Amino acid sequence: MAGTSNCPSSDLALLTIVLVGLPGSGKSTVGRQLARRLAIPFVDSDQVIEQRLGCSIREFFEREGEARFRDIEQETLDDLTRGAAMVLSTGGGSCMREATRAFLHERGQVIYLRSTPEDIYRRIKHDRGRPLLLVADPLQRLRDLHEARDPQYRECAHYVIETGRPSVATLVNMIVMQLELAGTLPVPAPR
Repeated sequence: MAGTSNCPSSDLALLTIVLVGLPGSGKSTVGRQLARRLAIPFVDSDQVIEQRLGCSIREFFEREGEARFRDIEQETLDDLTRGAAMVLSTGGGSCMREATRAFLHERGQVIYLRSTPEDIYRRIKHDRGRPLLLVADPLQRLRDLHEARDPQYRECAHYVIETGRPSVATLVNMIVMQLELAGTLPVPAPR
């Protein structure tokens, strides 16, 4: 099949690729395409959390608070990373807890999709479904989050991919190439 990896499925049977980064950095979009390319499932941890909660993350966060949400997030990520191969897109705050960073790093190949706050703002400024933007100065909010979380993402990650303005296909190729060079993915045989 064109555009897919030539990796035997047994080589990918236990591979978990975890995408971390700020909200709007492209984790879900890139994750879906990467999973398609590798022919393994894609899982969005925020969607799994919402299914478990029976409400939106935003509603739960407002009702129960951040600490309780982070407990649920950590439990969910712990469960998900004990399973079969997948590309796992995480929430923007998933690396805030040291224990979560440790098990994500241990159980998966963690890719930090690093974006500047300005690039993220350009991508999501018209997306009214993002609570992050419902503040007086969303760009400053992104800058503050980047400053606080960048060291946590870096600590958790095996690889940092600068997203800048490349296409989704280019970012997927960069991730696959990085994993092939590291020996995590077998390099396809020449045709």
